[in-house]
Amino acid sequence: MKFTEFGFDDRLMEGIDASGYEDATPVQEQVIPHIMAGKDIIASAQTGTGKTAAFLLPLINKIITDPGEDHTNTALVIVPTRELAIQIAQHMEGLSYFTSVSSIAVFGGGDGNAFVQEKKALSHGADVVICTPGKMMAHIKMGYVKLDGLKYLVLDEADRMLDMGFYDDIMFIIGHLPKKRQNLLFSATMPHKIRDMARKILHAPVEINISISKPPEKIIQQAFMVYDTQKIPLVKILLKKRDFKSVLIFCSSKLSVKQLTRDLKRGGIPADEIHSDLEQSNREEVLMRFKSGRLPVLVATDILSRGIDIDNIDLVINYDVPHDGEDYVHRIGRTARAAADGTAYTFVSVKEQRKFMAIERLLGKPVPQATVPEELGETPAYNPSAGSRNEGNRGGFKKPMRSGGSGNNRRHS
Repeated sequence: MKFTEFGFDDRLMEGIDASGYEDATPVQEQVIPHIMAGKDIIASAQTGTGKTAAFLLPLINKIITDPGEDHTNTALVIVPTRELAIQIAQHMEGLSYFTSVSSIAVFGGGDGNAFVQEKKALSHGADVVICTPGKMMAHIKMGYVKLDGLKYLVLDEADRMLDMGFYDDIMFIIGHLPKKRQNLLFSATMPHKIRDMARKILHAPVEINISISKPPEKIIQQAFMVYDTQKIPLVKILLKKRDFKSVLIFCSSKLSVKQLTRDLKRGGIPADEIHSDLEQSNREEVLMRFKSGRLPVLVATDILSRGIDIDNIDLVINYDVPHDGEDYVHRIGRTARAAADGTAYTFVSVKEQRKFMAIERLLGKPVPQATVPEELGETPAYNPSAGSRNEGNRGGFKKPMRSGGSGNNRRHS
């Protein structure tokens, strides 16, 4: 389906043409007409399906053709991370370039000047506000946010927000919105907690499923069975053995990110890190260097597993086994984007074997096991049914310490 067939305003079509859009993706083809018709939506759609444009385009069109009240915020888009808020705001700016629609991104980590700009926009009214839950709730509590004329609410990556502990923040924000509004909920997965929230928020929603639960076949997947103490040496060996131009390494905790990055730098490997302890300006600068190819190795928490659009990554390493199958698909889906091929390595310690077995069940087939280099010594067998009992002594060594914790503090990663 062509974008010309949706009946968008000519000013919006100029932005669509300038962005190089011609054919709608399946999620856009199914979602846009329902949003244009004023229906509530609950859509299962992952990053890479075109869902951002699927809700931004009809929202922009509605605001152009049916402007809201002056001095109020018209549409609210709530997202889990500041990176996703920035990305959607940039997307919004491009699509709405030839219109008069205003927008602002509201997220934590900014300086005093950013706060002043946010307060001004929220008190005078912006057409589209893209925000993270905690920061938006903080603004609302200060009493100047104009929400009485709000018409549209979008929850993007709703499952991720609930995983990160934002349920109460989201419900607080919704409690300050007009009861009569159009609601759009997007989630990569549809567990019971999402459906329960949807029942409280949505009114007679249209349900759309564009979920992709399996990674692209062109991704070469391999698993390394290792002890925790072998993970850092293995990363160094793999990076020096092959000439990967762009490598993204996921760790489940900030501590692991910091330790690994420090050891890679000491080993002469040009690497940098992204996690929530960095100032926002530093995070953006590191990400820009990685996107441009000036930084070949980036170590990150799951903050980058969803919603970050980088097409040239040729290797993803799961330094820790992801929390679940969906996280695994999102992580390795950062490689082999567009027409490129890609490789995904996962390091599986003894205590992570049960979790990895669950991921293989989701994939519907085992991930091929790779041979660990001989210089790293003895490695554990893959025996997930034995669980962590095998983690103990191996040749007289003490049980290795946990590598950076379990990453449960996901809201701050």
